[in-house]
Amino acid sequence: MSTASVSTHILDTSIGRPAESVPVALSARGAGTEAEWTALGTSATDADGRCKDLPALPEGTTHVRLRFETEAYLAAHRDEAAFFPEVTVTFAVKPGDHYHVPLLLNPFGYSVYRGS
Repeated sequence: MSTASVSTHILDTSIGRPAESVPVALSARGAGTEAEWTALGTSATDADGRCKDLPALPEGTTHVRLRFETEAYLAAHRDEAAFFPEVTVTFAVKPGDHYHVPLLLNPFGYSVYRGS
């Protein structure tokens, strides 16, 4: 069975547009919550708010962590410092499934969900 795969995108809901140039880091671990996290790589959102080049997950991955570095993006689009300098999302995966995890971001809140 193949490993799980992950994709993401960010929508700035305060302006109804994709969030461009937001750094995203991908980490994974296997064997449950006691295992150490392994950094797999980084990317940044494109003009459509998508990360199209996240690295593949290694065999045996059971948990994935996406860290969105939102501080510079939010500061550039607001007149004040970012309330959420980063957003970290951790989720469980099963081999063979694809996980699209969008981030809906605004200055004082965010939401994530499993998309398709």
